[in-house]
Amino acid sequence: MNTLDNIKQNIAEMINRALKKDLVKPSDLVYPPRPEFGDLSLPCFALAKEFKKTAVEMGEFLVGRVALNEVVVGSKAIGPFINFTFNKQKFAQGIIEEILKTKDQYGLNKTGKNKKVMIEFSNANTHKEYHVGHLRNICYGDAVTKILAANGYKALPVSYINDFGIHVAKTLWAFNKFYKKEKLPLNKGYFLGKVYVRACQELENNEAGKIETGQVMKNIESRQGADYKLWQRTRKWSIDGFSKIYKELGVKFDQVFYENEYIDKGLDIVSRLYAKNFLIKSQGAVIADLEKYNLGVLVVLRSDGTALYPVADLPLAEEKFKKYKIDRSIYVVDARQSLYFKQLFKILELLGYASTKLGTGKKEMLHLSYEFVKLPEGMMSSRTGKVITYEDLRREAMEKAAQETKKRHKNWNSKKIIEVADKLVNGAIKFEMLKVGAGKVITFDIDQALRFDGYTAAYLQYTGARIESILKKAKISKAKEQKVNFGNLTEPKENNLVNKLAKYSEIVKLAGKNYDPGEIAKYLFELAQELNDYYHSVQVLKVKAEIRQARLALIMAVKQTLANGLKLLGIETIEEM
Repeated sequence: MNTLDNIKQNIAEMINRALKKDLVKPSDLVYPPRPEFGDLSLPCFALAKEFKKTAVEMGEFLVGRVALNEVVVGSKAIGPFINFTFNKQKFAQGIIEEILKTKDQYGLNKTGKNKKVMIEFSNANTHKEYHVGHLRNICYGDAVTKILAANGYKALPVSYINDFGIHVAKTLWAFNKFYKKEKLPLNKGYFLGKVYVRACQELENNEAGKIETGQVMKNIESRQGADYKLWQRTRKWSIDGFSKIYKELGVKFDQVFYENEYIDKGLDIVSRLYAKNFLIKSQGAVIADLEKYNLGVLVVLRSDGTALYPVADLPLAEEKFKKYKIDRSIYVVDARQSLYFKQLFKILELLGYASTKLGTGKKEMLHLSYEFVKLPEGMMSSRTGKVITYEDLRREAMEKAAQETKKRHKNWNSKKIIEVADKLVNGAIKFEMLKVGAGKVITFDIDQALRFDGYTAAYLQYTGARIESILKKAKISKAKEQKVNFGNLTEPKENNLVNKLAKYSEIVKLAGKNYDPGEIAKYLFELAQELNDYYHSVQVLKVKAEIRQARLALIMAVKQTLANGLKLLGIETIEEM
């Protein structure tokens, strides 16, 4: 197979044979800054040091000594580099045939060696609204899961729902005060989010209300009485709402954990750690003193005895490693919780559960943090109600996408319009949340996200639909089965496309290594730009049959690679737009 990985491996082996030493790895090869220099290049600095030559002398020494083959047909020294040139026909044939043969498997690799990795994301709070900020978490977690699976890991997506915190008590307090006798709306989960906002407003300067809320929290934790029964009933409203959102977004979890299921186990762990002086009392609260690790103090139990996050997180972390036998535990949580996870991981490390150092051979823990999402008009806040809820966002986006689709296809029935609009909306939301690096703040604008031009999912989906339209006009769906002469791909833009397609596997590896779906998004956008540039300047259909076949095979390979990459981002392709 003349894939880029195989060619790099071959070149490294050819150089090592010439040197009679195993010194060069495929990863040492880089891309020259200008195409006329060649297709791959080896910087000779490290070899020069080994052989006591200058880098320029080393490059010249290797030229003529490195054996070539039917794909790698030329080598030349330029400064401190030795550059290799491919047979364009053989290279194109190898890449395109590989894509059309392997289809949705193209780009997959086994670097993860089937290691078991659990990715915890969508840690939503019951009794609160599900808003735009939550969408970054779920889109990021889902894409990382898919990318790790593509890199040969056994990726287990799980969700952890916070259903037992003080926010719940606030919502129930407000519900009892203001809504107990009111008729409830159909979307009860959405309604609870509004109740929470009112609770925060009402409790801001209400000392008596805060005391009452604390009592509600104790009543829930006692697991008996009217407040506990109300908690059970309202909790289901939120969970049903989450299930609906996951279904609409096409996100699935292998397991869902709930905070309340781990509180009792956690309290038992806290008692044992307190008895061993691992945890201590301070001003009535139970804390972990991590000052000597420069991690400050972590409060585990409030002074009134109610539990904080570590109480449930400790037993859950233990269960993940013991019950599920995972090699790595990944937490996808926003950057504001970075200190908390350093504290939690340090405690787990001291207890002997796992290590925060990756690649040590021990069980590993990793916090994948990301920055917040803001709106064009500014920051969001659940407490003040200054948010765009998922429900409101989806309703608005579906209306816009349906209108745009109907405008383009007046003969389509409503079912088809809704199906396409749904894929457009999901694509827009996910791509906007993933195209920006996790360390950068996102300003989310649905109008920009749904544009068909620019750095959007709709642009990529439209590119795929455009290729499908060409294939339909050509009345061909099985170009790979025909005898194709790839020597007919002589246009420079065709060579650019082949080179871009060849790099997809590397991008999948890079995205997996860095937990960065943005690498996939950027690559797909550049591939789509190359394709559209090619389409506008090179005729695909109105040419000689043999040229037509080669060009159809090329664009089929682009369509397949686009679909594969979008799938890793959780985005569906659209056949007609």
